[in-house]
Amino acid sequence: MEKKKMYFMDCHLAGLMYHEADEVLEKLKVGTTLSLERELDNRYDPYAVAVVYYDTKAKQSKTSRYVVGYIPRGENSKIADFLEMGWGEIFECRINRIIPEAHPEHQVHLTIKIKRKEANL
Repeated sequence: MEKKKMYFMDCHLAGLMYHEADEVLEKLKVGTTLSLERELDNRYDPYAVAVVYYDTKAKQSKTSRYVVGYIPRGENSKIADFLEMGWGEIFECRINRIIPEAHPEHQVHLTIKIKRKEANL
């Protein structure tokens, strides 16, 4: 049987308190899927990878986009390289743990997996 996903890494969500997480915190649950997006113009980290929540159930007619944090510096260069090469769709990023009483930098933990490329039929 073929694997559909392969484990890539776990990490905490960095920068939670500096971005838009507080606007959607009640919607972020264990299992929530988040997007990974390369941020080439980030002046703090040359390999910055933003972690983004898309609220498809927003009251507006369009989807709302919220940067909730980043893949931690020092753990993001490989993902940044893949994103720059156009391979963003291979990653699946999900929340695997939320610890409300922890320091904000360690409240939300992520698991990132690589998805099997679907065969073109």
